Amino acid sequence: MSESAVDRKAVHEEMERARTAFHQLLEHATGTDLRRLTDGTRWTNEQLLFHMLFGYILIRPLLVLLRVFGRLPHGASRLFARLLNAATKPFDVVNYLGPVGGAKVLGRRRMGTAFDRVIADLHRRLDAEREPDLALLMHYPTRWDPYFRDVMTIADLYRYPTEHFDFHRRQLTLREGR
Repeated sequence: MSESAVDRKAVHEEMERARTAFHQLLEHATGTDLRRLTDGTRWTNEQLLFHMLFGYILIRPLLVLLRVFGRLPHGASRLFARLLNAATKPFDVVNYLGPVGGAKVLGRRRMGTAFDRVIADLHRRLDAEREPDLALLMHYPTRWDPYFRDVMTIADLYRYPTEHFDFHRRQLTLREGR
């Protein structure tokens, strides 16, 4: 079995673990729990849950970007990452406001359904990845997220949302959140 095959299996398991945990968090949360502020963010628990879901949704467009930049000279993605790092302040505003509105629009039930759909899609995409494509790489804006590394591969991108999920799960103040 190749290293990528082992990695694929691990990524599938990580995503399923997160999917199960997300549903448990939603199932056990009361309305009061969802409205409570989180530990270390300005979001409520419901808004942070949306942000955790969005980490997985974001992978699809990031995969497209990486496929493009991964075939260009490395300097192109380095420049792109520098430009994005320079725009960190506007990104932070959008990153904060997105979950504020997203949680209201989706609500608890639709967040669970959306999480299932995006995880199923990521499973299909990962299974369809060609081995050489898993090694495509590009530079990322490291100021945007602590889990973005300077250079990331497609294989890294599939692992990113679960690292992001696990980090934010510890900030939830739900009875079953930690």
